[in-house]
Amino acid sequence: MASQSPIAPPPGSPAILILAGKRDGRLDPLAEQAGVSHKAVVPIRGKPLIVWVLEAAEAAWPDSPIYVSIHDAAVIAGLPIVARLQAAGRLIAVPAGPGIVESLEAVVAAAGDRAWPMLVTTADNVLVTPEALRRLHDEAVRDGAGAALSVASREQILAAHPEGQRRFYEFADVAISNCNAYWLADAAALRAAESFRGGGQFIKTPGAILKAFGLWNLIGFRRRWWSLDRIMANLSRRFGVRVRPVFVTDGALAVDVDNPRTYAIAEVLLASRKPEAREA
Repeated sequence: MASQSPIAPPPGSPAILILAGKRDGRLDPLAEQAGVSHKAVVPIRGKPLIVWVLEAAEAAWPDSPIYVSIHDAAVIAGLPIVARLQAAGRLIAVPAGPGIVESLEAVVAAAGDRAWPMLVTTADNVLVTPEALRRLHDEAVRDGAGAALSVASREQILAAHPEGQRRFYEFADVAISNCNAYWLADAAALRAAESFRGGGQFIKTPGAILKAFGLWNLIGFRRRWWSLDRIMANLSRRFGVRVRPVFVTDGALAVDVDNPRTYAIAEVLLASRKPEAREA
């Protein structure tokens, strides 16, 4: 894939980053099962995972630049939507780093001031929609956030599918799951992104909460002392950046393709929510 110069996002829209690399450089089990080198090109309902995400990103804003962080850009170079977006000057591939934050830093280094604001999602977030991406951006801007994350409540998720998620972040007032979409206003918001250095698997590894958020926030989280707004205020103080949650309108957006179980669920939800989506 040829190198391109970054373009600035038009006023009122963000740059979009799709994380499509290999976690820690390792072959994902779903990719291995499908016989491909990157999970981003595992097929689901007739097209690679990343194509569903690129279609949403392309439709969300007509002229926003789209960065794809991937270890080997040749893996996606032959996809028609990639060729079309690249020909239009909108898609730029950037070599992925060993983790989320390192990949983000590489894109920022390539784009410079043209990176901001930035909306970040993942190549396995196949249920994401243009409306959900715009909602995250619009609400973050309206709320004066420095960083924002797209979330769904347990009730929303289970209404979409009874097995949509099995574990949740539980607060005094609500239980939530993230929807793999994040928004950063500027370079200062990279302090909040530090939470995800090493993967951000907080439910599975409580030690990650301690390292990222500090002992007091870990204790409060485990004991469910605080509301979601209170914990966001605590995190905002810790990072020096206003961090805000943005609730989605459809709990299905909390389902990404992590393993065979969530692949099967995403396949069912795609059939009901995107039945007329075009082929790659």
